Amino acid sequence: MNKKLIAQLEKAGFNGFFLALILMVVLGWLFPFYGTEHSPIPFSSITTYGVSLIFFFYGVKLSPAQLKEGLSNWKLHMLIQSTTFVFFPLVVLAFSFLLDGEYELLWLGTFYLAALPSTVSSSVVMVSIAGGNLPAAIFNASISSIIGVFITPLWMSSFIDETGGAADLNDVVIKLCLQVLVPVILGFSLHKWLGNWASRFKNELRYFDQFIILLIVYTAFAESFYGNMFRNHSLIEIILLGMLMLGFFLVMVAFMNLLSNLLKFSREDRITIIFCGSKKSLVQGAVMGKVLFPDPRALGVILLPLMLYHALQLLAGSAIAQRLAAQDKAIRERV
Repeated sequence: MNKKLIAQLEKAGFNGFFLALILMVVLGWLFPFYGTEHSPIPFSSITTYGVSLIFFFYGVKLSPAQLKEGLSNWKLHMLIQSTTFVFFPLVVLAFSFLLDGEYELLWLGTFYLAALPSTVSSSVVMVSIAGGNLPAAIFNASISSIIGVFITPLWMSSFIDETGGAADLNDVVIKLCLQVLVPVILGFSLHKWLGNWASRFKNELRYFDQFIILLIVYTAFAESFYGNMFRNHSLIEIILLGMLMLGFFLVMVAFMNLLSNLLKFSREDRITIIFCGSKKSLVQGAVMGKVLFPDPRALGVILLPLMLYHALQLLAGSAIAQRLAAQDKAIRERV
């Protein structure tokens, strides 16, 4: 693996944070008690308030000018959002026969990742690397996070009651609005005054985001290990699950490429469709999971497919972005 690819992987998120995620899983296995509700450390309160701060600063960083600029290409936006919130879940629903077996929670976790919104940072970075439509990528990644507050719980409502999830969809949406949407709107309303400050301290804010996500992952897996939720799943099964997640990602990338070609989008728009339409957000998944699946023992198992998909989408997506960038360079040199 060359140095340039490693550098781009780090920009996209495949860096020390990914290693820290693995460490949190290991710590959850070694020291599960401290991540449970019985812990003397108030992790639950810390993550609850931390999540609201994450989305407040996310709203602060949203640029009204960039969002306005992105509105014009509505056909591209419709395709990306339809794929993110419709085609993804429908593909996983085709395997719903696994719901009643021993892989029920893993299937539910896979369906959950399929119903999640797209990522923001890694999608934008990879579109930039590959030479895609960057304003459209920023718009779609941003709007996807907001739409997901409503669409993801709606998809999950058919299954969460059967797995110890939240009893009332209205309660879920209200909680997510208070914890996610309201902070985003408040932050967005303060962009004029705090936007430059957020840009200046973007690295510090990113570290804060990562810290809260790491705590959520630790507590989720600690609860699952504490409740022996992984006892029926071997290492071989987890490796096979990872292979399935990689295949899922590559199938979605191929589908996005084929569909955007059939609809005759420009090369720049096709790149944006490929990356924004195939990514899923670990941040949103960890946040919504705390609300949608209040049984803490099940949450770690449910998040496992998402964590595997997150890692593999960074690795495979960065390689694809590099290849597209090389193709673009070759085309320019011939011209």
